[in-house]
Amino acid sequence: MSDFLDLLKDYWQPFIYWDGTEWSGLAVTLWVLVVALAIGFCLSLPLSIARVSKKPWLKWPVYVFTYVFRGTPLYIQLLLIYSGMIGVGFIHNNATLSHFFASGYHCLVLSLVLNTMAYTIEMFAGYIRTTPSGEIEAAQAYGMSKFQIYRYLIIPSMLRRALPAYSNEVILMLHSTSLAFTATVPDILKVARDVNSETYLTFYSYGTAALLYMCLAFIFVWLFRLWEKRALAFLAQAK
Repeated sequence: MSDFLDLLKDYWQPFIYWDGTEWSGLAVTLWVLVVALAIGFCLSLPLSIARVSKKPWLKWPVYVFTYVFRGTPLYIQLLLIYSGMIGVGFIHNNATLSHFFASGYHCLVLSLVLNTMAYTIEMFAGYIRTTPSGEIEAAQAYGMSKFQIYRYLIIPSMLRRALPAYSNEVILMLHSTSLAFTATVPDILKVARDVNSETYLTFYSYGTAALLYMCLAFIFVWLFRLWEKRALAFLAQAK
């Protein structure tokens, strides 16, 4: 226990403290997570609508995308994007693309965005399909257009019902950020690896990282439970 306390005393700043200049492992992890989830969420909404479309030219490209990214490990996707893309001819010869893929941060965020999109699209599409047909028929009877039905009925209903499942996706993405060290991004796990290299206190170094991930997961679960309670309050009133 004394070794653990000494480790926290000497290395707590790289783990959690941000002085405004050099980001801590916690700050990097949260930044990467929030950016990836925000972009992934915004792109998943229109693509989930395309996923349930009856038009093949809209539906099938999205299906292939989700099939590929759900069918391959995130670690391999990150390796391909971070280590592989820079070697592709047209990317290597393009200054803008070459600069983008030379950054570990860019590659990590792109990998997380593509991965979370694949799962979120299928999740949202599933809840869109299960929208009660009676509600849609009632909206059509009121003279609402297809766009209005999606905007005012299907999408809000889908988002409320998808909250429990989406909270699980957020936690999984939090855990997935631990692959950041692959792209040399100094997240929580990268800091733990560096501390372990300096102290050889393997259990305490990685144990500290595990505690931080667990605390973040509990906070996100608590926030989603509050959100679910508010968003789904109408269900409790209907009983």
